[in-house]
Amino acid sequence: MNAAWRPEVLEFFAGAGMARLGLDGWQTAFANDFDPIKVAAYRARFGPEALRPGNVWDLALEDLPAGTADLAWASSPCQDLSLAGARRGLSGSRSGAFWGFWRLLEALDADGRAPRLVVVENVVGLLTSNGGEDFRSLCDLFAQRGWSVGALEMDAALWLPQSRPRLFIVAARSEANTLAAPQAPFHTRAIVEAHAGLSARARAAWRWWSIPTPGSPRSELADLLQPDEESAWLEPARAKVLIEMMGPLHRKKLEAVAALGGRRIGTAYRRVRIERGVKVQRLEARFDGIAGCLRTPAGGSSRQYVLVVEGGTVRARLMTPREALRLMGVADDYALPSSNSAGLKLAGDGVAVPVVRALSEGLLKPLLTGRERRAA
Repeated sequence: MNAAWRPEVLEFFAGAGMARLGLDGWQTAFANDFDPIKVAAYRARFGPEALRPGNVWDLALEDLPAGTADLAWASSPCQDLSLAGARRGLSGSRSGAFWGFWRLLEALDADGRAPRLVVVENVVGLLTSNGGEDFRSLCDLFAQRGWSVGALEMDAALWLPQSRPRLFIVAARSEANTLAAPQAPFHTRAIVEAHAGLSARARAAWRWWSIPTPGSPRSELADLLQPDEESAWLEPARAKVLIEMMGPLHRKKLEAVAALGGRRIGTAYRRVRIERGVKVQRLEARFDGIAGCLRTPAGGSSRQYVLVVEGGTVRARLMTPREALRLMGVADDYALPSSNSAGLKLAGDGVAVPVVRALSEGLLKPLLTGRERRAA
């Protein structure tokens, strides 16, 4: 492979540019997003002309660069597909933006300029939204257009101390890097079950994409958090109220951690649970060295807490935007927005950088070069 070779990517729903950060060695020929906060962050990182703002539905074929890009990347909105959302699927007002992207992809294909690779990144809920019909429809669309298609469920926890499973649908006009059967950890039970429900045409186009599992250990949660002395801890009375929101199971978990002694770090979210027919807000914590999945700060329950158990006491504080970006694999030279809410939104809506890098190096580039990498 030519060392100077830089494949081109069209980046839709570009967000804060985390996919671009992970696509090492790629050249972004075009980027688009409509959210002003994300547009400002993207331009601050990559330059004022790096992204075209606006709704994907307002773009036409003429707005895209001439020539044929190697990859089209689409991290379309997930609110209608998430297990935490209303599950309206691809017909929802937000996730339905995917069809604006697909319209452009069809136009490129009709013009003889379709990219050889397409990646659609979304929440795992896409596998089951609308009774699985959304996933079936997407696979059918690619099969009809002559792409091979497959999917991988990749959890950021393999690379970073954050539980963040995401679905990557990869369509290609190439046959490299395929397996004869599904293989853990990236072909999960949910993907296998979704594959079983595909149409005959989509199953014929289906490929079990092969990608290596990470070989190096992930970073430690404690290493990504700011020093205690620089942190804004809750007043003891407020921390006590927060801890008292724990249910019996999580209180026992906290007591077990405290009994171990030393300094123990955990993270927690407030969640609404139904107990005896009544809605109750509970604090749910984990002390396994992995943060909970980052979310956008739409309300108080979407802010993640850091808990430190030490010397018989429990301190609590909110996770900072810088820490959240570190949990996405974003380096500290990335400029933060002026407000905490905006910074947390960038992280909660983003795609983990090391995951994109692993997909790029382990599958996308080999698919472009035709260099087969056989699984062990």
